[in-house]
Amino acid sequence: MDVEPATAPPPAPDYDEIVRVIQLYIDGFNESDITKFRECFHEDARITFTDSDGELHSARLRDCFEEWSQPWEGVPGDEYVLNVRSVTQAGDVACVVLEMYTPNDRTNCWVDIHSLLRVDGTRKDMNKTATHGTRAEWAGAHA
Repeated sequence: MDVEPATAPPPAPDYDEIVRVIQLYIDGFNESDITKFRECFHEDARITFTDSDGELHSARLRDCFEEWSQPWEGVPGDEYVLNVRSVTQAGDVACVVLEMYTPNDRTNCWVDIHSLLRVDGTRKDMNKTATHGTRAEWAGAHA
């Protein structure tokens, strides 16, 4: 079987809209606002991730919203920072790779892959797959 060399995908035509949806996710944490999570994620969205020990976790995202929207207990000014590493789009489907971390607590660093889908004309995050920054090589520099 012949495999063609990989080529870079074209720029995402809906880049700004895709990143806007991902920003809702970060804002949900930073503003302790459950409505941001509900706007970002589809009601059937899932999360699967490995923690710093490599333990696998999986859940419906809507079951995480209550915990995630609790008031921030970190150092003031230490909200999550979002670093979008890549955005790939093919029509209604999009994939975002991002790094998120808190500047004053380098142990709170994650690498996420978010899969978005346009549903009824609106982009929704359908799936979050993540790993702790200590398990993600280039992101581990923050940890």
